[in-house]
Amino acid sequence: MLWFQGKSLQIAKSSFGLLRNLSASNRALPVLTLFTKAPCPLCDEAKEVLQPYKDRFILQEVDITLPENSTWYERYKFDIPVFHLNGQFLMMHRVNTSKLEKQLRKLEQQVLATN
Repeated sequence: MLWFQGKSLQIAKSSFGLLRNLSASNRALPVLTLFTKAPCPLCDEAKEVLQPYKDRFILQEVDITLPENSTWYERYKFDIPVFHLNGQFLMMHRVNTSKLEKQLRKLEQQVLATN
């Protein structure tokens, strides 16, 4: 059962299934960070490979040539593309789809376990 109280939406305990559906649809997606620079043909190729997964994460691109990203430039200047998932190193040079799938599935299962 749903009802409004003031500006907030209230959910009765009897609608547990609805509560679960609402929380699952509002879950925060993991962030996949792509460390890149222009031009980067391998980065372009990697983004194409990631297309089938695009609804399972938020893609954040970091241009390592910008002054504020000099630390990343020093670390990754010879290794782009580099990917971090939720701030943790995941892979570099090419997209490893089996590794990506495994890590996304692990994060999704953690979300389901907490709901």
